[in-house]
Amino acid sequence: MKSADLLRTEDLDVQIVYPDGIERLLNQGIKDLTPWHMMDREHARQKLRGLRERYVRKYVPFASRQDTDDIACLDPELPGRVFIVHDFASEGYELRQEFESFWDWFRAAIEDMIEFE
Repeated sequence: MKSADLLRTEDLDVQIVYPDGIERLLNQGIKDLTPWHMMDREHARQKLRGLRERYVRKYVPFASRQDTDDIACLDPELPGRVFIVHDFASEGYELRQEFESFWDWFRAAIEDMIEFE
């Protein structure tokens, strides 16, 4: 998986700037942080459609957690931050966690990987 597998402009209804860290991981082939997994373009497009149906905020997904309905997302209105959305939660209750930066999310994902069994 390469950064070319990320959602593209034509897939989105918003403009997004991906944090350098996402592209760096993908270009290095790092996509499996079990229980977190970087989404390929098709999976992200599928999740994007669902998020648009369920929530007003324009979340842009990039990773999913295999043991929950949690999705790591960006929000074009708050660039640089990462939001953990509990997909299928009621509107207004979907935001589970927020990280100041991609690297803060990545550190937490590594901790999840260490603890995951």
